[in-house]
Amino acid sequence: MAQPGGVTVGLPSSTAEAPTPKRGFFNSANPWLWLSPALIFLIVYSLGPFILNIVMSFTEFKARQKTFTFVGVDNWTDLFQDSRFHNALGITVQYVVVALTIQVCLGLLIAVLLDSRPFGVGLMQTLIILPMVTAPVVAGMLFRLLTHSEFGYIDYIFQNLGIVTKDEPLIGGKGVYALMGVLIVEIWQWTPFIVLIVLAGLKSIPTEVIEAAQVDGASAWQRFWRVKLPLLRTVLSIAILFRLVDLFRVFDYVAILTAGGPALHTETLSYYGYVNTFQQVKFGYGATIGVFLMVVVWIVAFSYIRIFRMKW
Repeated sequence: MAQPGGVTVGLPSSTAEAPTPKRGFFNSANPWLWLSPALIFLIVYSLGPFILNIVMSFTEFKARQKTFTFVGVDNWTDLFQDSRFHNALGITVQYVVVALTIQVCLGLLIAVLLDSRPFGVGLMQTLIILPMVTAPVVAGMLFRLLTHSEFGYIDYIFQNLGIVTKDEPLIGGKGVYALMGVLIVEIWQWTPFIVLIVLAGLKSIPTEVIEAAQVDGASAWQRFWRVKLPLLRTVLSIAILFRLVDLFRVFDYVAILTAGGPALHTETLSYYGYVNTFQQVKFGYGATIGVFLMVVVWIVAFSYIRIFRMKW
């Protein structure tokens, strides 16, 4: 711009040039740099063993030669013709359905009762967490004593109620009630998980909605069934999904309490896979059972997400 006297003055630039961002993997703005430790851990300890199991499912280990021999689809053919595998699959499905149904119903009931703020609710909420922080092996050993046919307190109560007898105790005998004995510790330890999630969902419901329903004359049952439960749909569906996946891979309680017996009445797929892999040294067949179980869990979880239209 020309000034009097012929002096030209340059105008300052209105926008300063932004510095060129550094590029490269080790740039602090690169998200993959921060995600890489978790991704490496996932690949090494999750994806790697999964791929190895798939490869092993088409082989069989020769103990004398200490080598793996490719057998094609023989393991998969034998799997679907194995009556013991069919029994383990049926036991697993039965275990999942019964445990999940009781945990959800009981968890909902306890959460609603705690949400009504009874006397000592703070202490109750603290105590209800204790089963969850107990190691499954410790819980299994504890209930192994409580369900003992001679001095177990739980077995004593069931005998007085006429559910079991001394000849056919809760765990033992012919194994008629053995699965029930395993389910008791499962329900005791993981029902609080449903309770805590549902209770958090109940606390997040606006009080105005409940008060409006109450003003409109809705009873306590109607407020729960028509107002609270629909608003808990997302929270409850996520809790059920977590428990559904976890129940399919039950192993600890079976191994501690019954070792799959008596007469295979409590042998689940996870435990049957363990027996083949580490007791019978059939690494290929055990890997086949593991891959099958993972595929089943994937299918069930995916179907559940699609049916209930879950959105993350």
